[in-house]
Amino acid sequence: MKSLVQDAEKEGVDSEEPVSMPSPSASVSPDAPSVTITGRDANTLSTCRNRSKSRGKPAKEDKNICVKQYKDPALHSSLLGPKQNTQDNERTLLIRGTEKVLHGRSEPNGNYMNNPHLKNIQDHENGIKHPRKKKPVTVDSAKAKTSLEALKISIKHLKWKEFPMGRRAACDIYWHGVSFHDNENIVSGQVNKFPGMVEMLRKISMSRAMRTMQELFPEEYDFYPRSWILPEEYQQFTTQIRMVKESDATVNRTFIVKPDGGSQGDGIYLIRDPSDLKLVAGSQAKQGVVQEYIHKPLLIDKLKFDIRLYVLIKSLEPLEIYIAKEGLTRFCTEPYQEPSQKNLSHVFMHLTNYSLNVHSGNFVHSDSQSTGSKRSLSSVLYRLAAKGVDIKKVWSDIIALVIKTVIAVVPELKVYYQAEIPPGKPGPTCFQILGFDILLMKNLKPILLEVNSNPSMRIEHEQEVAPGVFEYVPSPVDEEVKVNVIRDTLRLMDPSRKKPPIALPKPGGEASEEISAEPESPVPSPEEALPSLCLKQVYPKYTKQFNHLRLVERIAALFIRFLGVKGNMRLGPTAFRTFIRTCKLSNSSFTMASVDILYIDITRRWAGAAADSREAGMGLQAFVEAFFSLAARKFKSLAQRQQVVALLELCELSVCEERRSVSCSRALSGGSRTLPHTAHLSPVPLRRAVSQDQRLHYRLKARTLRVNADN
Repeated sequence: MKSLVQDAEKEGVDSEEPVSMPSPSASVSPDAPSVTITGRDANTLSTCRNRSKSRGKPAKEDKNICVKQYKDPALHSSLLGPKQNTQDNERTLLIRGTEKVLHGRSEPNGNYMNNPHLKNIQDHENGIKHPRKKKPVTVDSAKAKTSLEALKISIKHLKWKEFPMGRRAACDIYWHGVSFHDNENIVSGQVNKFPGMVEMLRKISMSRAMRTMQELFPEEYDFYPRSWILPEEYQQFTTQIRMVKESDATVNRTFIVKPDGGSQGDGIYLIRDPSDLKLVAGSQAKQGVVQEYIHKPLLIDKLKFDIRLYVLIKSLEPLEIYIAKEGLTRFCTEPYQEPSQKNLSHVFMHLTNYSLNVHSGNFVHSDSQSTGSKRSLSSVLYRLAAKGVDIKKVWSDIIALVIKTVIAVVPELKVYYQAEIPPGKPGPTCFQILGFDILLMKNLKPILLEVNSNPSMRIEHEQEVAPGVFEYVPSPVDEEVKVNVIRDTLRLMDPSRKKPPIALPKPGGEASEEISAEPESPVPSPEEALPSLCLKQVYPKYTKQFNHLRLVERIAALFIRFLGVKGNMRLGPTAFRTFIRTCKLSNSSFTMASVDILYIDITRRWAGAAADSREAGMGLQAFVEAFFSLAARKFKSLAQRQQVVALLELCELSVCEERRSVSCSRALSGGSRTLPHTAHLSPVPLRRAVSQDQRLHYRLKARTLRVNADN
């Protein structure tokens, strides 16, 4: 930021011009309204009094006094007395009725006095403009919960204003600890949670979203382990495992079972046979996923570890993704061995969750970022680089994994977002920090374990001070990483921050840009004594490489287009039929009766799969399945991805034509005659043509009325 304050020395100040100022309360009593100046300075005092009267204020109540710089030593002596040692750059005031003399030294250039009020007034008269003091950004931290300490430190670094108990007036930023709905009464500002993020990142929803992308882009999404949804796909899982064993008796794979809403390692266990699944809890079936276990991870010090990487989704429209350059690595506390029937229950060997391993007797708390059971990501990468590992390639693969994962979950998030904050309705904008748990295989390929909607931002760790007694003590590695992430997230979301232009890919067949692992963060403004941002933008920076993956997002746009009622998240049968008619997908071999059968069949199947669903109708994932079915029916000779692309282009074209025809009919409904030649025009020229035609019509109509009146 360029300073708006100009150097007063360049302007120059006339020392003989009187200046009007408020009297300093510490030196001048309210009962001493004037200053006595004799001799050739009486005219100056008279001028000041006349100014006071011209403002419509009584002279005795005017708090303005007259200031003058005396350069005549004799005049100084007469006012201050022989004992006062003065210089040419000293200003003096004599207060009538008190015999008190005020004097003060100005700046060395003789332009200003030490009083800031005088300085501002003098600058104003000389045309020097000072920038207005920037109001601090306000942050409501009443719902911050476990991230409160890191948030407080971040706010202090930024010199913003925190409201720990909330505030009646609106704040700029609301920091929630769990979900968007922690505070239901927000109509403006920014919230650090997206609506629907908690539901979308549950194990089942995440697996379904990734499976959809794997159908379209199998090679691009091979970083997510093969998954089966329980209990609905239990039979499919057992059948496939039995077939594998029959084809090769030596193969004995290991699987990991994760509860749908579990966190911190709770409820996770390993199995080698489908009969070991625990499908029932009480009288209810357990919802969860079973995944292939990665049995050849990369080891350091003979220990298995994973990476916790923090990712900021700054906005959905346009999509903006940032990745923290520093993360955490969490280590197991028992040396790793490939899974066998004997060690399947050794959670400290197979599970990297901090909340589990912290209770191990082998857990090491360390003040160093490069040792202990929790270390910084950079320290681990440094060790790998020392062994000859291509760290840039590892970072490039991790960035690609993050972007592809976010692209997979964005379609459902947009449906939730429009339901909570429909277009035109007042509401906040959203952003969110996610925690990506990534495992490096022995061949350095990154594997996505899960994505946490509420990653722990606690900067303390549990330490056992007595048998069975734990307390929280500061964790240097946590504070170093998490405070920087929160602080720089706030910097990016600063409402006064100028948004940089988003770099979109240029048209033309340019070669795809390599994903860089080098930090490329905006340089902070001079007024901020802060380090460069620890968050690196990766999207839309790498749009060219990944924009072709956003097919499901285009399907979601069609889904939202036909929802109809604002705030709705499910498509009814009438809306589905409207979609079919608009896109011209029905014909003699696929009648509307067949459309109804397709709708009922898919909706019933998904209603059974989502046992907790309370809304009737077709959700987005069911609509995507129906869309794939329609694409296969319409374009049988193409591969699945080409089928979906062809149907998307057909539907998007049909929707555009419908909008154009509707706008045309609405515009022409106000006129007395049609304009057939304007049907092909875009809406803006169409409105211009219609308005010109209407003006001509009313002009002719008025002329006809005048002729009739004359007759």
